[in-house]
Amino acid sequence: MTARVVRAAAVQAEPRWLDLDAGVTALIEHVAEAARNGAQLVAFPETFIPGYPWWIWLDSPAWGMQFVARYAENSMTRDGAEMARIAAAAKKHGVHVVFGFSERAGGSLYMSQAFIDDTGEVISVRRKLKPTSVERAVFGEGDGSDIQVHDTALGKIGALNCWEHFQPLTKYAMYSLGEQIHVGSWPSFSVYRGAAHALGAAVNNAASLTYAVEGQAFVLAPCAVVGQAGHDLFCDTDVKKQLLLQGGGFTQIYGPEGSVLAEPLEEHEEGILYADLDFSLIAIAKSAADPVGHYSRPDVVRLLLNRQPSPVVVDRAPLAQLEEVEA
Repeated sequence: MTARVVRAAAVQAEPRWLDLDAGVTALIEHVAEAARNGAQLVAFPETFIPGYPWWIWLDSPAWGMQFVARYAENSMTRDGAEMARIAAAAKKHGVHVVFGFSERAGGSLYMSQAFIDDTGEVISVRRKLKPTSVERAVFGEGDGSDIQVHDTALGKIGALNCWEHFQPLTKYAMYSLGEQIHVGSWPSFSVYRGAAHALGAAVNNAASLTYAVEGQAFVLAPCAVVGQAGHDLFCDTDVKKQLLLQGGGFTQIYGPEGSVLAEPLEEHEEGILYADLDFSLIAIAKSAADPVGHYSRPDVVRLLLNRQPSPVVVDRAPLAQLEEVEA
């Protein structure tokens, strides 16, 4: 492996809640700022556009219905004008962009991540395989084709959302694809605070760190912020204000051997973390324990992986023709 360095950026910012146009504009502004500071890759939080649907954690589904139509209307399609705007910005500034968004497809929404290269090509869009807990009241799930690692000019880049980092088999599948830079996108860590709480910063940042060490990959872990705008939108009672705390930004960047590569921002602060990713560290980390190589035991345990798409409708005619050929 030829040693080289990639300058990467992880964004910590409050979304423009339920406002698609403003969200795209804000994302483009962050891309421009990161490019001015020499970044070659910019990573954004989970569902940064149009923001994470915090109402699902705060009250009943009936109360939350007031947000449903607006959230759907302000979700993006993977091939619409908003994606074209972001792709054009990536091309203009010559940077790769990986960002999280609520994807609208037909009548369904998905927790998606887009990969765009520095020429403005939308390399791919992936969907979260299994939305977590109450997220399933809003979002559908992906399929095996959403386990993706892309060979780019910067190296092999992959991404997962939030608690996908607690799915051991999904992580192992990603490691097996030779991932070098991983974008682990998170919402803010704003609910159910506590040092040891499963939804807190300590546990979830530990998941990002573990991913880096297990997979010997650099991990960009962008994390959003809940500010006054988010509080005003979602918290109409004192109880909700106590449940959804302002702040929650705990963005970090980790090296493949577990090093912390960026000084964190204060949790209420909006900004961008930067790190220079020295790929020689990957070789050093893998020399100790490559879980899909010399540190594996395929004679004892192996992963059965299906990366094929699972469409809801399959045209019967081609199947009939295939059966005739086989006959």
